[in-house]
Amino acid sequence: MIEKIYHFPLEKNEVIALLREHGITPTRQRLEIAFSLFQKQQHLSAERILDNVNSLGHQVSRATVYNTMGLFASKGLVREVLIDRERVFYDSNSKPHHHIYNVDTGELSDVEGSSDIDLANVHGLPEGCRIIDTDVVIKVSQR
Repeated sequence: MIEKIYHFPLEKNEVIALLREHGITPTRQRLEIAFSLFQKQQHLSAERILDNVNSLGHQVSRATVYNTMGLFASKGLVREVLIDRERVFYDSNSKPHHHIYNVDTGELSDVEGSSDIDLANVHGLPEGCRIIDTDVVIKVSQR
């Protein structure tokens, strides 16, 4: 499958097309959320997305943001990056890659270069199971 390459920031018509390509009906609130998210490759929490959208003069609720981001993640539009029970980021770069999380600053960034990890010799998988995806988050601290 050939992946489309997007050049940020995306225009509104590109955001609408992106939503439709992922089987998402572009309602006003979904469009506002997606437009805010796809201004650049970034990692945002639902709270930051809520602040960004509302600071632009749009009014969306916290529940709408959480529900919309859950939909976007389930449809493959964004990657959901789980740091711990309290911290979830939404990544506008949906291509396979890994992350570095700085516990001191709370910043999540992409690992540059290859995302390939040799999983050929992983032991202990239940019989009949295969690895379909990996998510690596490397946590770092200055201390």
